[in-house]
Amino acid sequence: MSSVPDSSPYAFDALLETVSSSRRDRKRSLPQSSDDEESGKKRSKLSPSTDEHHGMKKTPSLRQLDLPEFNLTSASRPSPDSISRRSREPTEDENPNEWHTIENGRTKKQSKKIPKKDSSNYPRLEFSKSSRLQSQIKISDIQGLVLYILADGNAPQFISVTHRPSIRKVVVLMIPGLENSMFNPKKVENETETRDHRGRQSNYTSPDEYYPRSLDEEELSEPLKPLAKMFPLVWPVKTPGDDKMGKMHSPLHAMLTAPLPKDKEDRNRDNSRKGARPAKTPPGWKNSRTRVTEFVHSPEELLENEYVVHPASYSTHSEKQSWEVYRNAHNTSTKHGWIDTEVQHWDDGDAPEKDIEAGSLTAGRELLAMDCEMCMTGDKEFSLTRISIVGWDGSVILDELVKPEKPIVNYLTQYSGITEKMLANVTTTLEDIQKKLSKILHPRTILIGHSLNSDLNALKITHPYILDTAILYPHPRGPPLKSSLKWLAQKYLNRAIQKGHGTTGPGAGHDSIEDARTCLDLVKQKCEKGPQWGSNDLQGENIFKRVARTGVRYKNQGGAAIPSNVGGKSTAAIDWGDPKKGPGSSASFQIGCKGDDDVAEGVLRAVKGDPDGKEIPGGGVDFVWARLRELEAIKGWWNENKLVTNDAARTTVTTANTAVGEKPPATQNQPESDGTTPPKSSKSVSDAITDLVKRIQKIYDGLPPCTAFIVYSGSGDPREMSRLSNMHAQFKREYRTKKWDELSVKWTDTEEQAMKRAAKEAREGGVGFMVIK
Repeated sequence: MSSVPDSSPYAFDALLETVSSSRRDRKRSLPQSSDDEESGKKRSKLSPSTDEHHGMKKTPSLRQLDLPEFNLTSASRPSPDSISRRSREPTEDENPNEWHTIENGRTKKQSKKIPKKDSSNYPRLEFSKSSRLQSQIKISDIQGLVLYILADGNAPQFISVTHRPSIRKVVVLMIPGLENSMFNPKKVENETETRDHRGRQSNYTSPDEYYPRSLDEEELSEPLKPLAKMFPLVWPVKTPGDDKMGKMHSPLHAMLTAPLPKDKEDRNRDNSRKGARPAKTPPGWKNSRTRVTEFVHSPEELLENEYVVHPASYSTHSEKQSWEVYRNAHNTSTKHGWIDTEVQHWDDGDAPEKDIEAGSLTAGRELLAMDCEMCMTGDKEFSLTRISIVGWDGSVILDELVKPEKPIVNYLTQYSGITEKMLANVTTTLEDIQKKLSKILHPRTILIGHSLNSDLNALKITHPYILDTAILYPHPRGPPLKSSLKWLAQKYLNRAIQKGHGTTGPGAGHDSIEDARTCLDLVKQKCEKGPQWGSNDLQGENIFKRVARTGVRYKNQGGAAIPSNVGGKSTAAIDWGDPKKGPGSSASFQIGCKGDDDVAEGVLRAVKGDPDGKEIPGGGVDFVWARLRELEAIKGWWNENKLVTNDAARTTVTTANTAVGEKPPATQNQPESDGTTPPKSSKSVSDAITDLVKRIQKIYDGLPPCTAFIVYSGSGDPREMSRLSNMHAQFKREYRTKKWDELSVKWTDTEEQAMKRAAKEAREGGVGFMVIK
């Protein structure tokens, strides 16, 4: 057939048909999706053999036109062949000049670079202009800021966090001793103007009292001036507590214990139940069976809780000698009727591994639980009237009544269950009980009890291996509070005890055998569940666990911007003594220190990591909490306790306001290296502040960019509050046993209001600083 002229209208139609055919042929050679097949059907309907537009049939065959070859490969989506060609050199048959590389549009996403300090996308912490503060921010607010940056916390309302995913680390310093008044000269000068006609401090009346203030270098004292170059604002911070009861809760636990989310079960819980609610295992809890020997209290823990320590707790002759001098000075030595069990060295209690049965919780030791009842034999003097000891299986080892040497002035029957008739024919003396105990308590015996120090004081006996359930199960609000045995039994054992149904009948007080078995069961449960059972995690979640469990790894940190339960963020706790004994035990890493200089070095080590990466991996951890304590010690903010050093055995020194289970701080000027003795220094407060600011500056300078740096003090001056609280406790003890005119301490509304005022001032005297390095 002759060719159709180009001017014919059929030429254009033929061209379209040829192109369509060419495309269809190429499409068939490629895999088609269901969408492509559907679209192909539609195109076939639009290309019939009869041209509807012209109303006539097409010429069945046309001359093949020379058409360009169509490349169906998109530059943004390269074909598999083109991608494979990128990884090889051109062959001999291929022309190198025609070699082209097609870039893949889906290259691996790299972590974002650290933004420049002056760039608009650099992270910042700024006071939220939309915030409507009605009072000071709380320590829980600072904790919420940490959880918002690192984990799954809600956005804080008091501060604005911009470019949060660019924040790479968070470092928090707790520095007791810093006070709000140190940064607010006007408040100090006009302090009398903020009190009413009765001398009571009035509530805040102006936002200037609780809004953050700019740190002006010219208005600060000389030692504090460097802080103005690091932090833009100073925040007044309030410590948790109870104004009505005149109490302040632990600022340490306020930061390190995060609240658990409320579920439906909590919302629908029956609130009519009185007393403690039964403990429930936290989400994801796994039992960790632990030998009982892991819970034996260290000598430092016993000293913190007012125990008379056994000489075997000290390793050197000079330490033993110093301790003996101290005991002589405080009437607790063998010359004053005390006895020490037959243990020469601390390690004498350890059983060889070959003698320990596989999976044994007792680890070759004998566990005895003891409880005693006392009566009053004088002013502030309690004497032993009954002792009960039960074994690990609950069997009664010893249960005897004891006749005190001095006449009993108050039997305290409502508490002890002891009556005059019960002791009428008793001839057993304290000395007889001591002889029996010296045979029962051998080097492999571990003694269990609740607030066992009072029982041992009444027995006038010391033993090195102690398990105190008041320490094993710390109070939810931290020290100096302690949970009662009755509350612990109800919460963890779901058992009601001390209902007045002892051996002497209803309403006769406690049953010492029942109390001893309760202590034993609490220890057994602790061993079965693990070290964290009974800690504050059941009232809230440890912040180190929370960060590790729900920590967010943002894309610029090599992860997905979602909370992850696997391989969460790493944490570190740095403190005086041994952080493993307190809330820091849940951190990924713990660094024990002897003083503030060690703490500063430990923070930088945790942030940067070890050079060899053997312990702390290179790049450091994500969250660091540390505590600097020298200023607190020099100001005398520590609670009184009887600690002993080699050169000051007869000096009553003070220990830090630590949480239960923590070691007291160490001295920087003495040769002791265990972090258990407080610093004895002639350094002035001004010099201490100067050194403190230098350490803060050193830490700040060593932090990497995009690190959130937070400093908080914890509270204001707690000394007057502590003095009045101790006075109130003494009044309550005497009030139960003495007449009003015989009380050594009077407690009226004047003292009550003074205690509430002191607690309020201590709670509202804290301070905080926040910045992004």
